[in-house]
Amino acid sequence: MQQRERLRDENKRIRQPSCRMNDDEYQLLTRAAAVCNMSVASFLAHAALKAAGDLDRTAAEIAAQREVHNELFALRRHLGHIGNNVNQVAKATNSGADVPYAEAVLGAVQRVTQRVDAFIQHYLNTETRSG
Repeated sequence: MQQRERLRDENKRIRQPSCRMNDDEYQLLTRAAAVCNMSVASFLAHAALKAAGDLDRTAAEIAAQREVHNELFALRRHLGHIGNNVNQVAKATNSGADVPYAEAVLGAVQRVTQRVDAFIQHYLNTETRSG
């Protein structure tokens, strides 16, 4: 694991605000931090500072961005699963085994490709309208 760069003394974070959350909120926060490869504290600091630096954004804009992030993470998971399946097909094919599920895996690749294309097109259309 790569060690992150330490903050210089003048940028070192010395303040430690706290907040209370219920179990569901904390689980959501923990999962989000893990997906971003961040500690909970770093994730909170990053998210809070990002929000504080952009007070002109509307709730609708923030919700739309959250939908974009959720879709990207879902696509990433699907691509990971499909990648594993493609590797299994390649391994079986290379060993001379019959691979009756190869067509299903390739169909899944095609479906996720279409989903990625549709998402990108929707995102670009949304950005064009709002920009």
